[in-house]
Amino acid sequence: MRRKDREITDFHELLAVIKKCDVCRIALHDADVPYIVPLNFGLDVQKEQIFFYFHSAMEGKKLDLIARDNRAAFEMDCGHSLALYEEQMNCTMSYECVMGRGIIEFVPEEEKYAALKILMRQYHAEDFAFNKDMMKVTAVLKMTVTELTGKRRILKH
Repeated sequence: MRRKDREITDFHELLAVIKKCDVCRIALHDADVPYIVPLNFGLDVQKEQIFFYFHSAMEGKKLDLIARDNRAAFEMDCGHSLALYEEQMNCTMSYECVMGRGIIEFVPEEEKYAALKILMRQYHAEDFAFNKDMMKVTAVLKMTVTELTGKRRILKH
């Protein structure tokens, strides 16, 4: 990372950024060009191992690519704020982001309910009772994070 002064190295600070985000973009290997897709996600942490959960239709390009190569990169960001400096005729942004790599696997049928509860926890504070019949037509994916880094720039206005 070029700007070490903006790097987030503390594990708990990285988790705090993740918890503020509402979209995780994953990049998959698609021939000679990456395929990027934004996804809702759930966060699970066991000791210091991070897992992300995603849901999907039961078929599609994303699932085909994962079946061929389950390695992925990811990125999520939040805290965007534009700062204009009219006298200097320039501007900059506040932001926080995390990015990394991981391995994606399909969650077995018997583990889908627990995984979807983790996903719902990211967006809904209380325990949310969802229609379990939807699990029959929903693929659930689990990413085991293998690399993680973060960066932030918080401007004082």
